[in-house]
Amino acid sequence: MALPEREAMDFDVVIVGAGPAGLAAAIRLKQLSAETGNEISVVVVEKGSEVGAHILSGAVIDPLGLDKLVPEWRDDPDRPLKTAVERDEFMMLTKNSGVTMPNLFFPKFMSNHGNFVGSLSNVTKFLGRKAEEVGVEVYPGFPASEILYDERGAVVGIATGDLGIGKSGEPRDDYTRGMELRSKYTVFGEGARGSLTKTLIDRFRLNANSDHQKYGLGVKELWQLSPDKFQPGLVQHTMGWPLPNKAGGGSWLYHFDDHLLSVGFVTHLNYENPTLSPFEEFQRFKTHPMIREVFEGAKRIGYGARAIMEGGWQSVPKLVFPGGCLVGDSAGFVNVPRIKGSHNAVLSGMQAADSIASALASGRQGDELADYDAGWRDSEIGRDLKPVRNVKPLWSRYGTLAGVGLGGLDMWANTILGVSPFGTLGHGKPDHACTKPIAEVKPIVYPKPDGVLTFDRLSSVYLSNTNHEEDQPPHLNVKDMGLQKVSEHDVYGGPSARYCPAGVYEWVAEAAASDGVRYQINAQNCVHCKTCDIKDPNQNINWVTPEGPGGPNYPNM
Repeated sequence: MALPEREAMDFDVVIVGAGPAGLAAAIRLKQLSAETGNEISVVVVEKGSEVGAHILSGAVIDPLGLDKLVPEWRDDPDRPLKTAVERDEFMMLTKNSGVTMPNLFFPKFMSNHGNFVGSLSNVTKFLGRKAEEVGVEVYPGFPASEILYDERGAVVGIATGDLGIGKSGEPRDDYTRGMELRSKYTVFGEGARGSLTKTLIDRFRLNANSDHQKYGLGVKELWQLSPDKFQPGLVQHTMGWPLPNKAGGGSWLYHFDDHLLSVGFVTHLNYENPTLSPFEEFQRFKTHPMIREVFEGAKRIGYGARAIMEGGWQSVPKLVFPGGCLVGDSAGFVNVPRIKGSHNAVLSGMQAADSIASALASGRQGDELADYDAGWRDSEIGRDLKPVRNVKPLWSRYGTLAGVGLGGLDMWANTILGVSPFGTLGHGKPDHACTKPIAEVKPIVYPKPDGVLTFDRLSSVYLSNTNHEEDQPPHLNVKDMGLQKVSEHDVYGGPSARYCPAGVYEWVAEAAASDGVRYQINAQNCVHCKTCDIKDPNQNINWVTPEGPGGPNYPNM
């Protein structure tokens, strides 16, 4: 049947994603509008059911971005960050013991002194309120599903997804057409591996002169601690066990607010063994003798997972294209050694806003914001990312023990001499190409969860408050199901059942199936981490936005 025409609304600026970067851009645009008297209409669309619903991070937050964007935030009675870092510890773990590294081993910029522990979800909720106070229109529950182009090929806005389409692809009785939000400039702040950002990078070849992007998967739990175990402002990081030397990653444990513990584990997605499970590695980590004691008398109250951009300086693509730009984690502004990116996300949103406001004031629209793309490397963002640019490549090449040591020397060289003995290293293969066939590895066998300290995926997903309308088209699209069987299953041993932290993918034994197994996709479990889109060895899974406000609803994450 012919679909009805979409209704359309016009704005000066449309922003996709109500994360720190998108909201910072929106707030800054309205601040500049008030300062100059030039009215700028701004709308933010967010796929989560509310602002912050899909936001997950550790998080130790460098307040640099907030201080620039909302200087009075510390005096706000509803401020989202109340716990300052009091103690900073770094541990290297072996299976049964470990050592705490002296802080003097690390350059000053690695210190968390002056930073805050808190929930990035709550930070974005705070910024969402600030945005609405200055006149930004914020529409949660409306995922941007399509990019609009004009006859020249320039981006002129986005369309939100249609509602009320069944699994068959046919409209249901409650069908509602999506909206077109048209703009002079469109800002994309979708976070890591955004579905629209992917198409922009391909269409405009934004990564033609940059290294390919690298990723990690962060799996996080929120615990309510016993008062005798709670140490407000304690920040701990570990590397080493349980990951093998050639698989990069590490953990965090942050004490904050009312006896809360943010604990999580990042696994770099360039690991080789297809039987490795980032979720299970996290569960094992909590059993370490130096770690498990903090959980005595505690209760697990939250769970979630999210991919993280790890390519850094050399993997940042061109940020601009006709009619728009990338900001925040869509651009890849995470500082991997510091385990921080929200400050750079805010700063990038502000820089993009400055460029857009200047363009609008001069009567421009739909062109490239060249000054934004040219300026970030000489800004606070570039000064944050450049000194650590070789840590990830060295870690990947030489493993945790040698690679991290060399990375530390490189950071000191950049700090003291302003140059690196390595220049700028490349990242090698993309993450999906690092996976080895199952015949070439020793399978990893994980212990069963005890339900007290360690857990299974389904009980974990329950705590993420994830929900999707079941009668809708799939948002996890396997391009070639035959390839999935003969390669992902037969050659690689079905790694999707292990790398997914939400139990979405299963290879189910079934006599009636032609090959004896059936690929089952439990899309309702999806927590929108995007790992499948990144790690599938054949790049055969495409993640797109589901209908409406589907997905997790993270409280305090």
